[in-house]
This record gives sequence, structure tokens and C-alpha cells, in this order.
Amino acid sequence: MKKVAIVMGSDSDLKAMQGAMDALKALEVPYAVRIISAHRTPEAAAEFAKSAWGEGYGVIIAAAGKAAHLAGAFAANTLLPVVGVPMKSSTLDGLDALLSTVQMPSGMPVATVAIDGATNAALLAAQILALSDGALMERLAAYRTAQTEKVLEKDRRISEEYSNL
Repeated sequence: MKKVAIVMGSDSDLKAMQGAMDALKALEVPYAVRIISAHRTPEAAAEFAKSAWGEGYGVIIAAAGKAAHLAGAFAANTLLPVVGVPMKSSTLDGLDALLSTVQMPSGMPVATVAIDGATNAALLAAQILALSDGALMERLAAYRTAQTEKVLEKDRRISEEYSNL
């Protein structure tokens, strides 16, 4: 099975990216977590992106705040799918990162999830990998069924407790 790279521009993003790690772990998708900055370590970012396919990665999740060039820097140096996670920052609440991540030039696609959308980034990465992995597709289906069951159970409990019929 191909693995997922979770790359962050700073360790300050680690807590917000925990949802990605949890989702990938639940789906039994192998992943590596790295701190690589598009601005402070551009050579390392380019090298990692260029070698990712050969190292067994199938998708790169890139999380960054503020100028948020990490996903684009990776996309420019790999043919692997890159999923950008704009991070909420103290300056503009992540809007700056969202716009920087989603506004890629033609020919350099980056799939972009919501601000701090780590879990959805992991689920999208797993869906991409599942296109060639039937067992992973089954685990994704079970994950989604479990989500549905949780909501239905919450609805039942809330309805019983608060309805006055």
C-alpha cells in the first residue's frame, strides 16, 4: 500500500493536524509526519517532493498557515496528488492561508480542504489511494457507515430527551 506524507510548515500546526493522523490510523493507512518549510527549507521541500513517489508515497498532505506556499511548492515538484490544508493563524483566521492554497496557477493543481480541515484531508488522501486498493475502499465504506450510525444514535438520544410530543 502507498503511504501518505503529512507535511507541515511548522510544529505549531501539529495539534491541528492530529485529525489527519487519527483518520489515517483508523483506516490503517501508513503515514509519515514531517516539518518542512517552503520558505525556511526550500531545498528540503523540493527534494522530498521529488523523491516521494520513489519512497512509496501516494499522496502528500501539506499544511501551512499565513502565506501557505507549502502545498504549491510540493505540487511544483511532484506529480503526486497534493492536498492542501490551510491553517488558522492569529492574523487573518486562516483566510490568507486558504486563498494562498486554493489559488494555484493553471497546471499546478492542489486539492484544498477547509481551514484546519485535517480530517477531510486524510479522508480525501485515503479515497485517492483506495482507487487501487479494494481493502482500503472497504475500510472507507465502514468508516462512513460508522459516522452515519453515530449521527442516527445522537438524533435518537436528543429526540428522546428534548422532544415534547
